[in-house]
Amino acid sequence: MLTEVHVPEDVPAAVGLIVSGATVLGGGTSLMPALNDYGSPPTELVSLRRTGLSGITVTGSTVTIGATTTLSQIEHDSRLQILNPVVRSIASVPVRNLATVGGNLFVPQPYGDLAVALVALNARAVPAGGSGPAELPLERPALVTAVTFELPAPGVFKYVKAARRRWNSASLVTVAATIVELDGLVSGARVALGGVSDHIVRAAAVEEALLGRPLTEETVAAAARAGLGELSPADDAYASAWYRTRVFPVHLRRALLGR
Repeated sequence: MLTEVHVPEDVPAAVGLIVSGATVLGGGTSLMPALNDYGSPPTELVSLRRTGLSGITVTGSTVTIGATTTLSQIEHDSRLQILNPVVRSIASVPVRNLATVGGNLFVPQPYGDLAVALVALNARAVPAGGSGPAELPLERPALVTAVTFELPAPGVFKYVKAARRRWNSASLVTVAATIVELDGLVSGARVALGGVSDHIVRAAAVEEALLGRPLTEETVAAAARAGLGELSPADDAYASAWYRTRVFPVHLRRALLGR
């Protein structure tokens, strides 16, 4: 039951309310349906819309995105074209107008496709309170003020989301990766997976199978086989666990090879 919505004017005030037991409200696209559809204990919300956490800064190759920046703001920022395929694979235009970067970090799988991409980009979350940037995905809830990452070279970032329909559909399998090649061999790899577990998977076995090898269908197929042990998908209204496991190698290939 929703009892009160606080709208603090700065981050310290928001932190104080959260410490007192209130729940953070970003865009509300995940939280509000849960409050409306299911019984809940008395709940106070802290809206972050007036805390000054919205905005995108690009300095050289370093990108910093405020936590309350909406997905639509990212979508229409010409400096972040690398994230356009990611953002446009999420929900619909009205939802992207509300959904925030910070909220996407904490939405449960099989949602949170932007967070999957940020893990592949080696992004860091900037928490409130002055502590150092934290690696994604975050292991516990926190008030995040921004995320920051380095823009990769052209062609390095790769992304595919498989879904039942184009709009407003959760992930069946999401693959995001940064792949660096040197002299025809993979010299660096970060692979993140969504839709295949109750959390974002950093696919270490896939990365290890790619490193030092040419990026070919045979290499990617072997990497997919190595990665099967990292999957723990669930049955839901979108797909069965069996189906997600079965099509994972296909979508890994599509993401890394484009075919």
